[in-house]
Order: sequence, then C-alpha cells, then structure tokens
Amino acid sequence: MGPELFGLPVAQAGPTALLALVVLLILRGDLVPRSILRDVREERDMWRAAHTTSEAARQAALDQTEELLETARLGNQLLNSLPRPPRGEVTPDARVDQASGPSR
Repeated sequence: MGPELFGLPVAQAGPTALLALVVLLILRGDLVPRSILRDVREERDMWRAAHTTSEAARQAALDQTEELLETARLGNQLLNSLPRPPRGEVTPDARVDQASGPSR
C-alpha cells in the first residue's frame, strides 16, 4: 500500500480530493499567489533596510550622547575646581578680586 493522506490512499484520492486539498491550502493561507509572495518579500526587505538605517542612526546618537556626557563631566569638574566666593553678606558694591588675592 502507498502513502496516505488524511487516512485515504493517495492513489485513490482522485481529482475531487486534489481540488479539496488545494482549496484547503488556499483557505488556510499555505498556498498564495506568486505576486502576493513577491510583494510580501519586497515589503520585508524594505522593513529590513529601514531597521538597518534606524539602528545606524541610533548608534550614532548614542556615540554623540556619550561624547556630550564626557564634555558635561569635564565642565562639572572645571566648575567645581573654581574657588568658592567668601561666605557672608555680599552687597551690590562689594567685589571679590580672586586674581589679586586678599587685601592687606
């Protein structure tokens, strides 16, 4: 006995069973026209290219953000290394001259 399909021998299936099988494959979506398959593949390739471009842009933005953070850290260290103004009340007329040092 030969191979079976749904419990029936394939040799005895006949044209009606073959037509029923094709209709079943079409209804389940397993059998699609070539034009639809080509369209789906083109759309897949388009989305893949868009993803690649997007990932490259995201990586460039990440690299730029890391550089900006390093610059911000340097600026923070620079500002923290500056001398602090004297404590107390500061009037609009008072000036602190850091370059010349304290007055004698």
